Amino acid sequence: MVDVPTSDSTAELALLQSALHAHLHEIVRERDPFWASAGHFYVQQYIQQQLGQWGPVDALPFEVNGRTHYNLMLKLPGTRQHQGAKDRPILVGAHYDAVPGCLGADDNATGVAVLLELARALAQQPPRHPVWLVAFDLEEFGLQGSHALAQSLAQQAQPLRLMLSLEMLGYCDSNPHSQTYPPGLARFYPNRGDFIALIGNWKTIPDMWHLRRSLVKQVPCEWLPAGDRGHLVPATRRSDHAPFWDAGYRAMMVTDTADLRNPHYHQASDRLDTLNLNFLTRICQGLTVGLQRL
Repeated sequence: MVDVPTSDSTAELALLQSALHAHLHEIVRERDPFWASAGHFYVQQYIQQQLGQWGPVDALPFEVNGRTHYNLMLKLPGTRQHQGAKDRPILVGAHYDAVPGCLGADDNATGVAVLLELARALAQQPPRHPVWLVAFDLEEFGLQGSHALAQSLAQQAQPLRLMLSLEMLGYCDSNPHSQTYPPGLARFYPNRGDFIALIGNWKTIPDMWHLRRSLVKQVPCEWLPAGDRGHLVPATRRSDHAPFWDAGYRAMMVTDTADLRNPHYHQASDRLDTLNLNFLTRICQGLTVGLQRL
């Protein structure tokens, strides 16, 4: 059951939707790092400027085939840090690259837009745990950016409270049979593509349950524990959480399920006008509250 909004919450959601739309207007463009380098650089600079409103942004270099690419990271303190206690951070990431010839509105401008609004909200109302917000590069080319960061953190023995990958958050279809699934899962989940999904490894089950409680007040929400680092259902590994699973971290993906629902996946038709901004806004609101209470 989705809560009926009050006039105050309606106004808050309208402001949030306007902010998300403004981000999408800047991000939705061809931006693969090789064939659309101008768009890629523009979006990279836009993310750095937006995150930089809330603190120093680290450009974390990694090399692929002799070329340097960058993940962008903003570290926000938690309230327990303010009390002098060290705490494990929550890492929230979204990739900003896109496939060649694609505007990437859902994939993954929606994830980046939500990342930027989470930065604003969590800077103004800090959660208990520190939050590290990361814009990953080269997700579309083999999860290269997230692999580089996961390996670096593991080598430093850096603990994480949780890792969240924001992967396609804005496509919704409430028609019957608009949602498909990998083999064996359809009998357990709804056939309408109007929910947001949480997909995590076994260690994240309490966190999935917690975040679902916040999200379901805004949109329908389903969750799936993926055993064996997702290898039992390979489709569950198709985002930036997978390298963190492989490195032994608690990690989950937040997703509208990509091509299992969205017919514009990796197509030139993945445009802003195909998105459901109300759906996206409510997901952002639910994630904000969930992270503040985690």
